[in-house]
This record gives sequence, structure tokens and C-alpha cells, in this order.
Amino acid sequence: MSIDLTQFHATFYEESFEAVGAMEAALLSLDVGTVDAEAINTIFRVAHSIKGGAATFGFGQIASFTHSLENLLDQLRAQRMTVTSSLSDLLLRSVDILRDMLRAQQTQQPMDAQRVADLQFDLELAVAQNGTAAESAAGALLARAVIAPAVPLHPWHIRFRPLEYMLVRGNDPLRMFRELRSLGELRAQVDLSRLPRLGQLDPERCHLAWTLQLNTNATRAAIVEVFDWAEGDCLLEIHGPTDDAAAVPDAPDAAGDSTKPGSTDSGSAGAEATRPVVELQAAAATPATHASAAATGNSHNTAATTGLAVPRAPVSAATAGPGVPVATAAPAAPGVPGASEIAGGTDAGSLRVSVEKIDDLMNSVSELVITQSMLRQFSGMLHGAAGERLRAGLAQLERNVRELQESVMRVRMVPITFVFSRFPRMVRDLSQRLGKLVDLRLAGGETELDKTVLEKIGDPLVHLVRNSIDHGLESPAQRRAAGKSERGQLQMHAYHRGSNIMVEVIDDGAGLDRERILAKARERGLIGADVQLSAQQIDELIFVPGFSTLDKVTDVSGRGVGMDVVRRNVESLGGSIEVSSTPGQGARFVITLPLTLAIIDGQTIAVGEESYIVPLTAIVESLQAARQQIRHVVGHGEVIVFRGEYLPVLRLGREFGSASAAASAENGLLMVVEGEGRRVALLVDELLGQQQVVVKTLDTNYGHVEGIAGATILGNGAVALILDVASLTRRPGEARAA
Repeated sequence: MSIDLTQFHATFYEESFEAVGAMEAALLSLDVGTVDAEAINTIFRVAHSIKGGAATFGFGQIASFTHSLENLLDQLRAQRMTVTSSLSDLLLRSVDILRDMLRAQQTQQPMDAQRVADLQFDLELAVAQNGTAAESAAGALLARAVIAPAVPLHPWHIRFRPLEYMLVRGNDPLRMFRELRSLGELRAQVDLSRLPRLGQLDPERCHLAWTLQLNTNATRAAIVEVFDWAEGDCLLEIHGPTDDAAAVPDAPDAAGDSTKPGSTDSGSAGAEATRPVVELQAAAATPATHASAAATGNSHNTAATTGLAVPRAPVSAATAGPGVPVATAAPAAPGVPGASEIAGGTDAGSLRVSVEKIDDLMNSVSELVITQSMLRQFSGMLHGAAGERLRAGLAQLERNVRELQESVMRVRMVPITFVFSRFPRMVRDLSQRLGKLVDLRLAGGETELDKTVLEKIGDPLVHLVRNSIDHGLESPAQRRAAGKSERGQLQMHAYHRGSNIMVEVIDDGAGLDRERILAKARERGLIGADVQLSAQQIDELIFVPGFSTLDKVTDVSGRGVGMDVVRRNVESLGGSIEVSSTPGQGARFVITLPLTLAIIDGQTIAVGEESYIVPLTAIVESLQAARQQIRHVVGHGEVIVFRGEYLPVLRLGREFGSASAAASAENGLLMVVEGEGRRVALLVDELLGQQQVVVKTLDTNYGHVEGIAGATILGNGAVALILDVASLTRRPGEARAA
């Protein structure tokens, strides 16, 4: 019975993309000229895991490319190569190619085969050039060894029998032998007893077994590490110098008791099925190599009476069949899938659920909120004991619905580090292209927000970071002249504030050049020649569509399509953005986002016959204004004196064409709201009460309406519009600027 592997493709792609992201992060952590064993092992594991999964699913091009990448990483892992700037660039380009190949395979789109072949050639060339250099170094080492005192070597006997499918899983016995040879003198005897006739030979299956003798002063842990990735794919026995066994049988014992040290195999293949011993000799490994190999744990005497490598994970006898397999999968770094995970395994403590199912659950909860609101309104019409019992039950239902809503929202919450993780690579590449030195500092990556918000905040942050590097941070020479460090500092910080998420992008560059911004705005006719603006209003001009202070368009900026996109995208999420700047010290952008876009707490207000919803987080205060608080400004309408400042009065009835009952601010209610650091007083007729409302977007179902963030269904079935407070607070300022 054949298994349909396509059912596992979605899991493979999802986990592979996560693994590639982890690989990129680990590469960016490598310092030129040093060897970070943990980071390199992480990168190697990811490449090996993806190669094995790709080979299993028949994605030959991906498996071939990752095999070449793995060979290069293997050289780094064995400390036969060091990290250089060019090698780091090569590996990062390989990550880009691998990500593109996975995406092309997932979407069944063609991939640029020449681009893949060129980079694969570069990978193989780097390995070949290093091999030539290493061979020359080895010759010099052997020449010196003639007069050097001999290092005592100990014999290790190894029986290695791959299971038939091991090659398909991406494991390579020859690579393992090369690693063993780097530890000392290696003698290999191949067992051909399972080799089928030529017509039955399957090149994707391994029919061979080997008996190995390794003379080395390396530890058992170093030898076990060579077979790290053969977990579950082979039968393996290792007998060391401290084991009771004096010898190892010529071939793996498929039927006898292989757990006994020195057990002989009376049923193994005869001499006619065994090739002569092959001599694979090399100079003994240097003490430094042994030290690094032993760093994984010196278990030289562990399991000495069984001849087995110490398993690092549970071993299932049913998996490997007769004989004793060794489980040697090194633990993956946090967030990096291991080989078994890429193959489809997941942590038993978590459950991978599609976003569509979570969205359906959230929609059901939203409808439940609407129904609960309808019942609450209906309960107000009932009187007596029955009405009281109904209202008590509805109060309990409201608590339960809120708990359910919060639980579903927590399921949708994702750490913002998934967005932050893309920026180290982007900052590195962009700073190199612009000739600037930039240190990126990330904080608050564990801060969680709704997945829908997370998916849409990435592009605005990209624009802000590019703007900070291109416009804000100076070149090293300019920073030296200004008495600053040559390296510019760029910070991204996320944190909670009330029911909102705050994301800050801060740089210590030159800050906003307000004179240049104002001159460019007048030059392009964005404001009149005689209009006087405050510092904050000048800063806001950078968000005007088409505005740019650059005279020359580059591939990074200058087209004036960046910052207005930032504001538009942030506002589409129900958020706001503020900017502040100090000349010569830098600029600070603060994005305020709601935790979720699905359900909000709002205040229902009446304007004429219409009902509107104002988000509670935007309300400062509601008041009945006294006559002496109202001022009339020629050409600007009414303002109200509120706590020592003058706030413009915005008549919602006039803004949205509703017949308001309030003829003036003196005989109506004023609601002071705040957005993007600005305050206005909304003139309304009545406050109807607070409630949770389900947000329905107008952009999808109708179209964009200025000043409106969405709509909801009230308990009586009527539709109420949700106000976009940030947009409304800008209207008086825009009128004055015009």
C-alpha cells in the first residue's frame, strides 16, 4: 500500500520556511574570522533537514542544492574553513535561493534554473578550493610529523549497516567516512551480501554494510557525532578500547544478539561476499579538533559493556528492526525544526491549526457577541421576577462570552518577533549598499498581537526602517564630523500600553530637516507661501503622498511613495502613527495599534437619527460645555477651552450629513477624543451606552469612507458606523493648512 505524500506537503513547506528564517538569523549572528560552533551546527541541521524532506517528497532540485550547501557547511562545522565576508554573503544568497525554490515548488511556478545552477557552482567551488588548500596544509603537517613524536592511537571497531531508505532521507555514508577519516586512520571493509542482481538494483536504496576500524585518540562522543543524522536510518555498533570485546564481526548481525559485546555473527555473509579491506589513512586529527569534538560531551566509557553509542533521544526497536540502532539526533536550537520535525513530526504539546479555522471560530464568536447584545436589549422590555432572572442569566452569559472571546483572541496572538526577524538581514544589506555602519537593536519581540495585524504591519515597518537608514542616519564621515560614533544606532521596540500595542522605530541620526521639508512642500505647492506651520505640522508633511526631500530618485527612496503608505496602512488597521524629531539627535516614530481588529469596546452615540461607535480607547472625556468655554474664531468655526488649551469643535452632523438636534456647541454634548497626539471635541446629541462591537470592514464590502473605520450591527439589528478618530482629528488642521 502506497502512502500519498502530498498530504504532508503543507507541513513541509510551513516548517521549512520557518527553518530557513532560523538559518538566516543564525548566519547573521556569525562574526567574520571566528567559528561559532552552535550557530554553524544550527545552520547545518536546518540544511540537512530540508534536504532530507525534499528528497523524501521528490523535490530533486531542492535536495541537490541543499546537498551542495550542506557540504560547505560541513567544512565550517569541521573547522576546515572560517567565516569570511565573502563566504557570509554566499551563504546568505543561498538562503535567498532556497527560500525562492521552496516558494516556487509550493506554488508550482518555474524557478530560474540558471540562477540556481550558478550559485550551486559557487558553493561547490568554495568547497573544492578549500579542499585544495587543506590538502597542501595536510602535506605540510605530515612532513612535520616525520620528526614529531608519535601520538598513541586507540582502535575503535564500528559496524555500520544503513537501512535501505537511508539514501532517500538525504544521508551520505561517504561523507560520514570522510569525517571519520579526519579523526584518524580508517580501515573499511564492505559487505556485499545484500547486493541484488543488476536488474533488481535500485540506485535510491542502500544495499551495502561496512565494518570499520578507526585508530584515533578521539573520544566516543566525537565518533558518535559523525553518525548524528543517521538516527533511525541505520544499525550501528561502536566498540572502543575500554570495551570487553576484542574484535567485531566482519558484518552486521541481522539475526544474532548484537547487544552483547564481541558477539560473533555465525550467519553473516562469507568471505566471498566481502570485499578486501580498504585502507583509508590520514594524518591524526589535531588536538584542537579533538577538543572541539569532545566539547559535545566526553562519554568515553559510557555504555562500554554494550558497545552502543549513548542515545540522546528515545529509541524505538520497531523502527530499526533487528540489531541496535543508535539515536544520535543533536537537539535543535530553539525555534529550529530538527530532522524529524521537518519530516512531519511536531511537538506533542502544540497543535498546528490553519488560520482559516481560527478565523471561522472568531467569526462565530463575533456573531455570538451580536446575539448576546440583542438579547440584552430585549431583556430591558421585560419586568417582574422573570425579567430579573433573564437579566441575571444574560449577565452570566456576557461574562462567558467575554471569556470565550478573550480565549479565541489569545489563540490568534503571535509574537511580533516574527516581523522583527526580517530586519537584521535587511539592515545589513541596505547599510552595505549605502556605505553606512548601522547597529540594529530589537526589543520586545515577545510582545503579542493579533495575527491579522501582524501580517499587515510588516510593510509599514519596512518603510520606516529604510527611511531611517537612508534619510536619518549619516555616513561614517558625517557622524565623525558631528562628534558621533561612526556606527549609527537603530532601535525597534514593541510593548503594551493599555489595550494597544506600541511599536517604536528610533534612530540617532540627523533628525528631520524642517527647513528643507517646508521649502520642498512650498516648492511643490503642498502649502501656501504665506502659511505658517508649527514644528509638529512640518513633521507631518512627510506623510503627504508624493512628498520627498530627495532631488534624485534612487533604488531605495526618492519617489515619495513611502511614508504616506505607512500612514495609510497603519490607519487601515485602526491605528495611528506619530513622529517626533530633535535636530542632530535623531527621529522617533511611534505606531499605535489595536490588539485585535475583530472586536472592540465602544461608546455608542447618537447624531440625529444615526448611531455611531467611538472606540473607548480614543475617548478622553465627555462634557456639557458652558457658554464661557465656547469661542468663535473667524474662518475656523468654534473652539472650546479644555484644560488650558483650545480644541476645535467638529460637528459630526455636518461631517456625515446627519440632521443633528444640537444647533450649537452650547446646547449639545461634547466628546473630547484623541488620535495621533491631537485632540478635537465632537459635537453629538446623546450618549447611548457602552458595549462590545464586532468590527466589519467597509473597504471589502463597500469602499473606503474618510473618517469611518468600519461598521457594526447593533442589538436592534441596525447598522452603526465606527468612527476613525485619527482621521477626524486631522480635519481641522488640514482645513487650516489649506
